[in-house]
Amino acid sequence: MKKAVIDLGTNTFHLLIVEGNGNGRLEEIYRKRIFVQLAEESITRIGAGAFERGLTALREYREALDKHEVTNVRAFGTAALRRAENSVEFRAAIKKETGIEVEVIGGDEEAKLITEGVRLAIPMDEKPVLIMDIGGGSVEFIIANNEDVFWAQSFPVGVAVLFNDFHKNEPISPKEIANVRQFLDKKLASLKTALRAHHVDALVGASGTFDVLEAMLVDMKPHPLHAILQAKDFYPIYEKIVSAGLDERLKINKLPAQRAQLIVVALVLIHYVLDLIEVEKIIVSMYAMKEGMLAER
Repeated sequence: MKKAVIDLGTNTFHLLIVEGNGNGRLEEIYRKRIFVQLAEESITRIGAGAFERGLTALREYREALDKHEVTNVRAFGTAALRRAENSVEFRAAIKKETGIEVEVIGGDEEAKLITEGVRLAIPMDEKPVLIMDIGGGSVEFIIANNEDVFWAQSFPVGVAVLFNDFHKNEPISPKEIANVRQFLDKKLASLKTALRAHHVDALVGASGTFDVLEAMLVDMKPHPLHAILQAKDFYPIYEKIVSAGLDERLKINKLPAQRAQLIVVALVLIHYVLDLIEVEKIIVSMYAMKEGMLAER
C-alpha cells in the first residue's frame, strides 16, 4: 500500500511517497523538495508571495499524489505554521484548493519524529549522540542513543529567524556574528546544561545545511542513508562561506543557490554548537522527520 507524508517546513516543503514491499520495509517511490520560504518577510506572518508559493507547491504535490494513486496522506506543519498569525487562513486555502489537510505539530513531537527518522538511517549504539535538525523557524536538539532519549527540546532559533534578525551586511560582519552567538547564549542555555549532564559521542545533523556540508566534504559514503564528516574539516568550509558575500556564495561549487542566503547563519549556529561539545565526527543523516512520521504510522 502506498502512503505519503508532506512536511511544510519554514523554508522548504517536502513530499515523500513510499510503498510497502511485502516484508515490512518501505520502498521510496517519489521524493520532491520545493523551496517556499514561508518566513521570507517574517516568522510571525506568511507574506503574500510566500502564501502563493506555498499553495503552488501543494498544487504540484496534489498532482504527484494523484499520479501515483496515493490516498493515505499526512501533511504536517512546523515552526512557521505554529507561529504565523495567518496560519489558519493558509491551511484553509490549502484544504480548499487541494483537499490536503495540514496538521500543525508541536516542537516536542517534531523532536520525537526526528529521532525516529535518524534511528532508521544511522546504526546507533549505547553511546549518546547530539541530534541537530536545523529548520527555518526552529532548531531541534535531541540527546539519544539506540534505545533512549535522554533530553530533547525545540528552540525558536531557526535560520530564517537568525537571518532576519542579525544578517544585515554582505558579507556578514564580525559584530553580527557576535550578536548571533550572544543570542544563542541566552536561547540555548538549557542545551548547555543538558550537554554537561550527558557526554555525547558525535553530532548528528539531519538534512538541510548538513546535506550541503556532505556534498562539499564527502566523496565516498559508508552507507546510502548516512555520511561521516570529520569535525575538523568543518572549519575551512565555515571560513570560506562566512567570509563571502552573497554574490560570491552563489558561485561556490556544490552550494545550492536556494541555500546561499541562509547558510551563513546556519554555519554560525553549527560552529557555536561545536564549541559546546568535543566530538571528532559529524554524522549526516539522510532521514529526519518525514521518515519518522512514516515509521510511526
